[in-house]
Amino acid sequence: MELRALPAPVRYSPDVEVVKPDEGKTIEGLNETFDTILQTVADDSGHAVRSVHAKAHGILEGVLRIDPNLPPELAQGLFAKPGEHKVYMRMSTNAGDILPDAVSLPRGLALKVLDVEGERLPEAEGTTQNFIMVNGKVFQAPNAEKFLGSLKMLAGTTDRVEGLKVAASTVLRGVNKALSAVGIESPTIGSLGGAPNVDPLGETYYSVTPFRYGDHIAKFSVAPVAPGLTALTGTEIDASGRPNAIRETVQSEMQAIEGVWEFRVQLCRDLERQPVEDPTVEWKEEEAPFQRVGLITARPQDSWDEACVQAVDEEMRFSIWTGLAAHRPLGNINRARNAPYKHSAEFRQRFNGCPIHEPGAGR
Repeated sequence: MELRALPAPVRYSPDVEVVKPDEGKTIEGLNETFDTILQTVADDSGHAVRSVHAKAHGILEGVLRIDPNLPPELAQGLFAKPGEHKVYMRMSTNAGDILPDAVSLPRGLALKVLDVEGERLPEAEGTTQNFIMVNGKVFQAPNAEKFLGSLKMLAGTTDRVEGLKVAASTVLRGVNKALSAVGIESPTIGSLGGAPNVDPLGETYYSVTPFRYGDHIAKFSVAPVAPGLTALTGTEIDASGRPNAIRETVQSEMQAIEGVWEFRVQLCRDLERQPVEDPTVEWKEEEAPFQRVGLITARPQDSWDEACVQAVDEEMRFSIWTGLAAHRPLGNINRARNAPYKHSAEFRQRFNGCPIHEPGAGR
């Protein structure tokens, strides 16, 4: 479908969000449940990790080049003018404990764009813009209350016998493949360990939830375009007997690959068909196509360089609420992600005795 045949993008206004009266209570519950996960893992391992996406598979340094001559609806916020920004990319798996890679879970990509100018979100430290994405198009819960229920179930499995988790993941992965074969995707099964054990370098990542995009509303995506990356799309990694198989695979592959990804924006064009408050509803691409606004390039590198891992994985936090007011997170799930992300980082900082901070200019 040609872009001129599409409806005009919806203009942002504060009333696109509907705040529930009990959201504060739900957020308290999220903090308490994240505390359970954080404390359990920290006590067992002697080291605090993130409450979700705890295990990183690779840390990449790269450059985001914003496209010139973007049309007005795409030239918004960070992307309002062309330029280059250093970026850090953190590839991960979504559990809150460090599991062997045989437990296959959805992949995550956290992107931190440095040296970003503009009005900041409330309490957003530093000068970076963060984007957090997963390799799926929809969120597992329609609202924070339902998400809290799923999180409590996840918290209940944290620190259970690893062998049981490996066996459960194998069964769930088979169920997910059977559902996929008949055209049914199950994000819930995926989140519980039934996702294909795919190579993160070949995956396309999605913000899943919507954000303000300057004058408009959008979801975001990062998609591989370099042949060395697209050749890996859908490739499954055999992690049998290799607890860090994904990390080792990415490290080996990135020695020779120049990674290139498109940063894409999906503008909301109909609030009924592309709702703000329910991230379980997929925004169909034929009705709201993704459009490229920039290119991320990562040269061949050691994706598990000790100094970079320390600086990024240990000393930084990634939060959708760290960034520009022009990219304010929207919707119930996003509002509920603010306090717990900060809570998790403060716990890590306190337990590990390692200050967590935003990178300085050009770092």
